[in-house]
Amino acid sequence: MTARPDDDDTQSDERDDGDFSDMLSEMRILLPGAQMLSAFLVILPFNSGFAQIVQVEKLLFLATFVFALASLVLLSAPAIQHRLLRPLKDRARFKRIATRQIVAGAFTLAIALVLGTDLVISEVFGATIGLVVAGVMGVLILLAWWLMPLYMKRRM
Repeated sequence: MTARPDDDDTQSDERDDGDFSDMLSEMRILLPGAQMLSAFLVILPFNSGFAQIVQVEKLLFLATFVFALASLVLLSAPAIQHRLLRPLKDRARFKRIATRQIVAGAFTLAIALVLGTDLVISEVFGATIGLVVAGVMGVLILLAWWLMPLYMKRRM
């Protein structure tokens, strides 16, 4: 049986659709985390004790909130763009751009998680323990989200 010239294109399209589906599934995993963190941060200033926190903690809150919202914008952007650009004329280019946005969204979410860890732990246990636990969280995220995939990519 000989392969027709368009068989490769069909297989490539199927592979592209699989990659695209994977990308959308990955966004579905990241978005709830960003949404929950943002929701927590939205209600935090309305708690009675928030007014008593020191200026440094308020700045930490502001940075955490901005990074959490940025992660929401970046992680949701590909879905909105996909809807507005339908039908896609250049699927490969769209996937490259969407992938960059998702990675940037994951990066801003990682920063927000580390800062949020420091914000919460510092309030409960003090600044030193807050920094230590935030550092541990940062190392965990660095290893699991960034270094492990690089290692696995080289080994495969």
